[in-house]
This record gives sequence, C-alpha cells and structure tokens, in this order.
Amino acid sequence: LAGDVGFDPLGFAKSEADLMNYREAEVKHARLAMLAAAGWPLSEVFDKKIAAVMGMEPILGSDDRVPSLLNGGLGKISPAYWVGCIGVAAMIDIFGQLRMKSDNKEYIPGDFGLRLGYPSNKEGQQKMQLAEIKNGRLAMIAVFAFAIQEFVTKQGVVDETPLFFFPLIETLHKYANSGYIQ
Repeated sequence: LAGDVGFDPLGFAKSEADLMNYREAEVKHARLAMLAAAGWPLSEVFDKKIAAVMGMEPILGSDDRVPSLLNGGLGKISPAYWVGCIGVAAMIDIFGQLRMKSDNKEYIPGDFGLRLGYPSNKEGQQKMQLAEIKNGRLAMIAVFAFAIQEFVTKQGVVDETPLFFFPLIETLHKYANSGYIQ
C-alpha cells in the first residue's frame, strides 16, 4: 500500500478491510485538499478580476481573505452552490463505494477507473500512488495552515506571501515602494 509506514499508534485499522476504508477516505480527502490548496490562493488572485468581467460582486472581502469558517463570509456563497457541491460529492462517493464493494481484486483505494496519464507498469503505478498520497497529505496541512494564517494575521494568503504568487520583480517593486526595502 503506497505511503504506508506502519503508523497507527491508536490501532484504528483492526483489519485489512478497515485499512482499505481508511485509505479510501484519506485519498478522497487528499484529492480535495490538493484542489483546495491550489484553489485558495488562485481565488485570492483572480476573484475580483473574474467578478469584474462577469459583472458580479467579488466574493472576497476588502481584506482579500477567502470565505471560511474562521474568516466568515460563507453567507456570500449561494445555497445552490452548496447543494450542488454536496450533490456532486455524494455522486462521486456513491460511485467510489460501488467500485470499492465490487469483487474486483485489482481495486486500489481511490480508483475511479480513470487512466489518462496513469502509468501502465506496476513500478510506475506505485510511484504515482506514493506521490499522490504524499502530496495529498502535504495539501491537507497546507489548507489547514492557510485557514490559521488568515485567521491570525487577518490578511489573505497571497498578500502575506506574495513571492509565491507574483513575479519577483513586481513583488520587490511593491516592497520598495512601501518602505520594506530601502
């Protein structure tokens, strides 16, 4: 099992079936976290621009913080969006559960049958699975850190760390003009 280092100090996985269920949940959360880790800063960079083009109100506040439980602002999001998100998530989960419960011995947790860009040899598949689980674990930590950072500093992730999101010259020019660089 890719990424398994034998770490289960509380003994949650009492059987192989439990371990596969936990891995299935971990892969789903990892994939969602990877999307969120990319989408969070992208929404801070592009929200106002996209809203202006579409003639809509930006969702981000004046402080450029993403709506979240800690930041507030979730009321700006349409309930239809939340219903759609829950519906899509439920369909994906049902599809995954049906694939997982089938008697396919080749099934691995998180396998939805998509093979675009997926290696055909076992070694390549193991490497891809290990990369996915490790990047997913890192993304889960990153999204948690984004939420805490914005809550504590009251600044958007992009505003707090512009070197990661804008060209270096542009960022240094802004710092030079704001008194950070003499």
